[in-house]
This record gives sequence, C-alpha cells and structure tokens, in this order.
Amino acid sequence: MSEEKNIEIHETAFVTSTFRAFDEDLSQDSFAKLWQNSNTENWIKEYLEQVSSEEIFTHCLRNRYFLDIVKDLIQNQGIQAVINFGSGFSMYPFLLNENIVHIEIDKPDIVNYKKNQIEEWQEKKIIPKRNIHFIGVDFSKDYKQELFSKIQSIKGNKSTFILIEGVLFFLSRKETNDLFNFFDTIQKNDDYIGSASFQETIKDTKAFQNLLDFFNKKVSKTSESDYQTIENQYYQSKKNYKLIDHQDYFSLSKKYGNNINQSKELILNESFYLLKKS
Repeated sequence: MSEEKNIEIHETAFVTSTFRAFDEDLSQDSFAKLWQNSNTENWIKEYLEQVSSEEIFTHCLRNRYFLDIVKDLIQNQGIQAVINFGSGFSMYPFLLNENIVHIEIDKPDIVNYKKNQIEEWQEKKIIPKRNIHFIGVDFSKDYKQELFSKIQSIKGNKSTFILIEGVLFFLSRKETNDLFNFFDTIQKNDDYIGSASFQETIKDTKAFQNLLDFFNKKVSKTSESDYQTIENQYYQSKKNYKLIDHQDYFSLSKKYGNNINQSKELILNESFYLLKKS
C-alpha cells in the first residue's frame, strides 16, 4: 500500500493499529501488524518520545479488554452482532467467532479504504473470511434515519454489542448524547455497549499537556477545551442502561500482568465501561 496515501487517509487509524501490534501477547491481536508502514512508525517514534512511552500498552490493553468482553458475551449471553462505531482499522472480526455479524461504521474514506484492503488480504488468504458490513457515515450531517435503516436491515432482531472506542475524546457532549440516544433506538433489552473515554483528571497530567503540544505541532492547533472528558456519573445515569463494569489502565495492568513503567503523571489513563440495556 502507498505510504503517502496512508497518511492522507487518517494517521491515527494506522497509529492505533500499530500500537496493538507492538505487543501481540498483551493485545491478543495477531492481525494489527498488517497495517504497519514506515511512515506511521516514524510518526509513532516521535509520539512515544514526546507524549508517553506507555501508550503502546494502554492501546494493547484497551483492545484486550474489549476483545475478552465480546468473546465472553458471545459465549455466555448469546450476542450475535458487533457494531463498531468509529471502527478505524481495528481487526476484531478476525479475532472472533466466524458466525458473528459485524457492522463497521466510520467516515467514508476510512471504511472504503479498509474494505478494499480487507478484500485484498482475503483474496491472498492472509486473513479469514468474515461477515462484515461496512457503512460510511458523514457525522456532520443528519445521519440517523438512514443509518438506522441500514443497521436494521443488516442485524434484524439479532442481539448486539456496540463498541465505541477512541472516539468520544474528539466529540462534543451533544454529539455524545445524540450517539447514545441513537444506540438506545437500535438496541433491545440485554444488549450491551462498550465505551472508552477519559476522565477530567487526565487534563492535570504532564502526559495530557504533552499530547496537546504534539497535536499542535503535528496535526492542528488545539486547546484543552477541544477534548471531551467523561465522568463515571455519565454512564451511571444513562437511561435504559445499567453500568456493569468499569476498568482503567491500572486495573487492567494488574489483571493481565502488565508492568507499568511510567509514573501516573506520564500516563494517559483511559477508562473502559460496559453497559447493559434493561
């Protein structure tokens, strides 16, 4: 694949996948390495040096947590479809049971590129066939009615797990509320949501200031107010949903035996939530 084209599409999608590939034992993602390229690796080298060297492991543990959660829900709760909002270049479909229906939702350029690349790898028998439906959405427009119809036509009455990771940090609270209200319309009782977000205390850390500085130099001019943080209460108070699990980088490190190398001040500690509709 063209390295120049990689950067044009969406650098963060390549970066996240590459992080997951750096420690496959921790992330349990044996396919993330397919997205690696030299331009992204150069970008990552600067990121790890200038923001936080712990970021490899925070991303690996995020992948591991949601992967294990979905595997358990498929086995024990009968989940039949996984809907990934802001799917980027994640490779969950190839790490899960082949009978699961997958709906991958992201910006049109992301899903089109991913779809073409996945098909190419499948033709070469690099990755297995899966039941994946790609939906490109322009979230700046009124997307809900059309997206609702597309999702319903694919999933029918199947029980669902919705995943939203690496997204909420960049959304406004209104956009977030609209998304969760939309989730409520497409899910039924005993369906689940997995969500990743940062709490307000992240903004007091050196790692967060490093992140702002890095984005200002490498991406675009930003400030603290451009990024959303979400407290536990937000998830605890979601109408029609019950919060049944909450983890973060430190609790998952303990669970999976990951050695933490940096102080809390130098770590972008992300929180992970599991909600059940009732």
